[in-house]
Amino acid sequence: MEIDSSKLPQNLEAEQALLGAILANNKAFEKVSEFLKPQHFADAIHSKIFEVIAKLIQRGHVADVITLKNYFEQEGSLNEVGGHKYLVKLAECATPLTNAEYYAQFIYDKYLRRELIATGFDIVNNATVEDLDSDASEQIETAEKRLFDLANQGDSRGGFVEFPEALASSLSNIEKAYQKEGKISGIPSGLDDLDRKTGGLNDSDLIILAGRPAMGKTALATNIAYNVAEYMSRAKDMDSHSRGVAFFSLEMSADQLATRILSSAAGISSHKMRNGDIDNAEFTRIAAAVRELESIPLYIDDTPGLNINTIRTRARRLKRNKGLGLIVIDYIQLIVGSGSKKTEGNRVQELSEISRGLKILAKELKVPVIALSQLNRGVEQRDDKRPVMSDLRESGSIEQDADIVMFVFRENYYIQNEEPKIKASETPDHFQKRVEEWQERIRQTQYIGEVIIGKQRHGPTGTVQLSWNGDFAQFGNLAKEDYLPERIGD
Repeated sequence: MEIDSSKLPQNLEAEQALLGAILANNKAFEKVSEFLKPQHFADAIHSKIFEVIAKLIQRGHVADVITLKNYFEQEGSLNEVGGHKYLVKLAECATPLTNAEYYAQFIYDKYLRRELIATGFDIVNNATVEDLDSDASEQIETAEKRLFDLANQGDSRGGFVEFPEALASSLSNIEKAYQKEGKISGIPSGLDDLDRKTGGLNDSDLIILAGRPAMGKTALATNIAYNVAEYMSRAKDMDSHSRGVAFFSLEMSADQLATRILSSAAGISSHKMRNGDIDNAEFTRIAAAVRELESIPLYIDDTPGLNINTIRTRARRLKRNKGLGLIVIDYIQLIVGSGSKKTEGNRVQELSEISRGLKILAKELKVPVIALSQLNRGVEQRDDKRPVMSDLRESGSIEQDADIVMFVFRENYYIQNEEPKIKASETPDHFQKRVEEWQERIRQTQYIGEVIIGKQRHGPTGTVQLSWNGDFAQFGNLAKEDYLPERIGD
């Protein structure tokens, strides 16, 4: 199947009028050059003329009939349309300077329509050929990416923002934070002390949540995802396009994550739920929790081996079809590289490409992105097991791209593995004392988790303590001694 080029959308008169306007007054080029490119012209000769005009002006030269005549007489590409006389004709077709931008937008619109037609033909042609290396799902993702890229080409809304406009936007954000309960600028994570430290989950931020295995990375990310989705389901002032949490689970299945959330909401151990070790009252609680959870806008994609382009495509699709306000990815090291020759065989470079892609995704969709990351084994070799920035595994540019880097840490996990052993010269009483001290440390840390903020582009670093319930794999707000109810009899 081929396209009949004579029937494609185009307006040669508009192209002539715009080129004439630029030749008559080069200021017209400034109005259109940011979004209009040579390839947007339907006529190849007009495209070449615009390209030469652009080169001359960008080099500080005047682009008019005389300067272009010298170039094209040597080059000869205008011979078929009458040589330099065609340039004179264009100058005579000049539109007023005020109309230049309108004509440029008109030309660009025709270009988009031609590209849409070409994309449609390519989709049809590719779909009719069964390629073992490209299944139908990949073709859909390719088509979506091509359409999205087309929509973002030549966007004339970019460029400089005048400072008063930036100030007005900043003031608007400050006002929202002032009026919002909790005095935070972003979406509340449901963890109050953490929100006070970070200002909540802010649009366009890439948040890295890192930790060693068994520290509770997935648990914390799942808790935040549920808290945010639950908040979105009842927030009255939130745009419908911003209601939605995308959870890309590259390790756990969707039903495993759902079980974790259900366990937390119903207050029943997930182990008991999996084994069916529940009574009628507990089953009733589970059913009630399910009814409540069905209304929250949480979407789980548990496809293994996703690459950054597929994640971007699916996130864009979700935002368009359902709404999206937060992306969670578990975890970075399980994202597949692009397979480009530049990064082939170099995992650090691949992860650098992935982290940059995640930051671009956050900015592109204007949503916070929480990406989980493993830490290297160096943590285990130190006496103080609390993570630091250098522990980020195969970090590449993760630290550089992230707006916030947080580490999950539970001291209790390591204390339990330090059970005292009696020494040869030690008395039983001394050994018993050490055992009691060890047991006391376990009791003191059993229900406490820490989030260590190692980097924050817009705020302070430091440590936030959270409550931890291992039965439900749940982090929550830690009750402060000052706010505990008075004990009876005190």
